This record gives sequence, C-alpha cells and structure tokens, in this order.
Amino acid sequence: MAIQSADQVKIPQAIWIGLTALGIRPAEALRQARLPAALVAKGSALTTEQFFGLWQAIGQLTADPAAGNKLVTGIDPSQLPPSLIAAYHARDLRDALARVARFKHLCAPELLHVTEDGDTCVVEPEWVHADREVPGLLVDATFSSLVELARKGTRTELRPVRVELKRDGGKSEAQREFYGCPVRFRSTGNRLVFRREDLDLPFASYNAELVEMLTPQLELASKVPSPKATASEQVRRLLRQFLSAGRPEIEAVAKELGMSGRTLQRRITEEGSTFRDLLSQARRELAQEYLGDPGLDLKEIVYLLGYEDAPSFYRAFRHWEGTTPAIWRSRRSRVEHDRLGPSPGH
Repeated sequence: MAIQSADQVKIPQAIWIGLTALGIRPAEALRQARLPAALVAKGSALTTEQFFGLWQAIGQLTADPAAGNKLVTGIDPSQLPPSLIAAYHARDLRDALARVARFKHLCAPELLHVTEDGDTCVVEPEWVHADREVPGLLVDATFSSLVELARKGTRTELRPVRVELKRDGGKSEAQREFYGCPVRFRSTGNRLVFRREDLDLPFASYNAELVEMLTPQLELASKVPSPKATASEQVRRLLRQFLSAGRPEIEAVAKELGMSGRTLQRRITEEGSTFRDLLSQARRELAQEYLGDPGLDLKEIVYLLGYEDAPSFYRAFRHWEGTTPAIWRSRRSRVEHDRLGPSPGH
C-alpha cells in the first residue's frame, strides 16, 4: 500500500468542531500545546510530534476520561474528509474498514492494520513517525471513530468483542460504557477487536454512486508523488517545527533528514544559502505569523521562536523589519481593520 511518507498530519475541521462541542475552544487547546492559533485555519498541518502534543493538551484541559470518545460522537459524518466520507457510504463494515485503511494516509502518516483471524477481526493503528506512545485520548478518538462508523453505517448498537489499550486505565469505566464490551488496560498494544461475522453487516448508508465517484479521486491522490523539495526547503520546514524546543543545530536537522551535518551543509551551500540564513528566514516567517495572532503575547512568541531572551528577539526583529515587534503588530492590526472595514452598526 502506498502511504504518505512525509511527517505531515492534516487537521480536519471536524476536530475543532468536536472540541467546541466538548466546551474546549480550539485556540485554548492550541495555546496549551504551544502552537499558534493560525493552525485552526483550513488546510493546516502538523508533524506527528506536534499532533501528539495537541492531544496531550486536550487531555490537560478536561478531566473527562471519555473526552476522546465524546469528541468523535459530536461530529457529523458530513464534516469528515472525503477519505472517511467514502467509508460511511461503503457496502458493509468490511468494505468500510478496508477503505479507511486504504486511504488513511491521505490525512496522516498512520497505518491501519486490519486482520481477520478465526472469529475475530483485529484493527491496530500504527503511527509511522511516532517516537513515543500515542496519547490515550487520540487512541480513544481513533477507535471511537471506527465504532461510530460501524454503528451509523449499520444503524445498530454494534459492540466490539473487546478493546485493548496500552495505558493504565485506573478505575475509569468510561471506555467500557462507550464500547459496551470489555476493555483491557496495560495491554501489549492498542487494538480494537470486532466479531468477524459483523463485517458482513450491510450499511444502510450505502451509496454506490457516491463511492464510485470518490474512489478514483482518492486513488489518484494516493498515487500522486509529492514534489521533491530542495535541501533548503526541507531544512526551513524542519526549523519551523523545532524552534520552540530551542535553537536547533545543523547536526540535529541533518539527522532528521538522514544525512550528516557536513553533507547537509554542502547541499545548502550548493543551493546558494547557509544554515544560519535559513534559521533566520524561518524565524522571521514565524514571527510574522505569531504577531498576527492577538492571542499570543510577546513572551510566548520569544519562547516559540527558540530565543534565550527577549532582547535577542527584539534585535533580530529590528534587523528584519526596521521596527519593534509591538509597533509592527500595531500597524498590521490597523491595516487588517481598514481592510475589513467598520463593524455593523458603526
């Protein structure tokens, strides 16, 4: 199966809708995860690590152990990306799970292993670029979305055979209540287990014409290779991701790209740039984005750009823009106000 190899998670608007239904403002979750509020914009993408951080932040903002399950149930299927909408209109549950597994990579670098064995069907997700355990709420949301798919498609209260979770569930009964089946905590992996006979249950929402229309487009999107980025473009993209953890060194970036620091420096030089210039460009781009977000104060921006102190950021910004961050932000705010015009009633 072809998969999206890039470490890029496309955030569907459905996630923000689900968060709002839980009483969590998207901007609040992004702030908790130390991510810019501009990411709420349609088409935004995160790395796997940033995406995991967002789900950890959601967990810190709610004490509800069933938040991952409830987030999914608050989303209307029509708000999902095309790769999942196609599954909702599949022929039966087996066909639906196959379509999710087949096109999951269009949204995230995640594989969905679906294995039929004996009387059961085991579904096990795998994050290709994960360097740590998948956040519990994200696992809950993934499994809940598949159970919701099964229930809404078959229009039954379908219950899995069991759910296996790697984390310690404590005394929480939230997952057992949602799934309606045994939930095993501290398992060797995260697995959702269906009855094999349930895979043959027909979907009341089956729409052959819609599936026939969507499938070729999804297949084409799966086969189209991403344009080859230059070394400088790849470095600038990685720098934007790494900055909040401090000023990254070329060796760390080179390791992420699977080469030595010397090789990376040579390629950057051949393209007419330097690592220092690329770092400055990445910081300048991010500084403008962050200053355009009124929800971020200057101290947060200094941290997100990887500067050790505020004076270092102010000096760099004055070099880039010829003015201070505060004045630049004020000017941008006035320009944006003039562009939008006065509010109704004024």
